[in-house]
Amino acid sequence: MGVRLVVVDDHRLLAEALATALQLRGHRVLAVGSPASSAADLVAGRRPEVCLLGVAAPGEAGAFDGLRRIRRERPEVAVIVLGPVGELRGVAGAFASGAAGYVPSDERIEVVERAIARARAGEAAVTVEVLRGAFDQLLRPAAEPDDEAVRLLRLLTRREVQVLARIADGEDTAAIAAGMRIAASTARTHVQRVLMKLGARTRLEAAAVAARTGLLERMARG
Repeated sequence: MGVRLVVVDDHRLLAEALATALQLRGHRVLAVGSPASSAADLVAGRRPEVCLLGVAAPGEAGAFDGLRRIRRERPEVAVIVLGPVGELRGVAGAFASGAAGYVPSDERIEVVERAIARARAGEAAVTVEVLRGAFDQLLRPAAEPDDEAVRLLRLLTRREVQVLARIADGEDTAAIAAGMRIAASTARTHVQRVLMKLGARTRLEAAAVAARTGLLERMARG
């Protein structure tokens, strides 16, 4: 007996192809849509048993907002996420948001169909590949780059990072003090500590060290 489905993917063509394949295998597709954020709207007003949710970037903020809404408004609908498995944060985020399963987006249709059957039965639908990838990352986490910029950032306090950014912008002590709303003497002390920690004799040299090591880019990302 076929399963009532809603199929959504960030890529419209993938959603349509998957829906067609599942219909040929006897399932009833109630709606097909894109992007993944439209899933909750497509589920609303229909009575699917399972929603297949293809997410291109599961690690991004807000990737599972639609999934969480489905769990709030239609908790009887099992949601299976189809996505990449290279990032443990994305897989964990899916389950934390209430997913009933997670299947690699490039998996065979037979595997997707087995996941649908398990989710419909109230079981967790997780492929061996997903579990293996998750445990590999947990047991062998990627080493943090040990470059000079990382080392220097560890030496600087948050305040000193702010001061260095202003030094790189060409601000003098008075401007640093005014911009950070601190006394000139405090700003001068911060500047001296930054120079000492970077091994620089002048502000210009400190700015050059920050630029050469990529420290400015890391500061911006932080």
